[in-house]
Amino acid sequence: MNYYNNDEREAIFEIADESILSILNGDKSWKPAVPELPKLLEERAVFVTLKIDGDLRGCIGEMVASKPLYLAVAEMARSAAFKDPRFRPLSKIEYEEIDIEISVLTPMQKINSYLDIELGVDGVWIRKGARSGVFLPQVATETGWDLDTFLRNLCTHKAGLPQDAYKDPTVEIYKYQVEIL
Repeated sequence: MNYYNNDEREAIFEIADESILSILNGDKSWKPAVPELPKLLEERAVFVTLKIDGDLRGCIGEMVASKPLYLAVAEMARSAAFKDPRFRPLSKIEYEEIDIEISVLTPMQKINSYLDIELGVDGVWIRKGARSGVFLPQVATETGWDLDTFLRNLCTHKAGLPQDAYKDPTVEIYKYQVEIL
């Protein structure tokens, strides 16, 4: 996908970067200015992933769009840096080493069968009752998993469901695509 042009991509990264840096500099009230780029005003769901030397350092996102992209990026960047429960808050030293990856999601599509998932292209959100889990499409590519391994890991490690829950007809499965910036 190439929905965003270079100017839009640059603006998105600047917002993510400034959002993290503002907290490190003690400015918790910083908010991004309303951009003049119309695509950044569209409501979009987004994930922000932080890595250091290729290792995960934080990842937070939302599955359903609830605000304009520029605000979602600012919020998710701060959350990935300072609120991911798997990691301590990002330090100023680590900030100098982070790589930021932003995944902008297409709207969710409910599917009837896990066989409708195209591995490496589709991200997957699985839900049953109060339990849910999500994998971005790049998880399959990065791990080299086949479809069954991808879905078993999603069920057990992300959603807290039995490993074969994706075959249960009462489980809701949604797919989506992302534009990785």
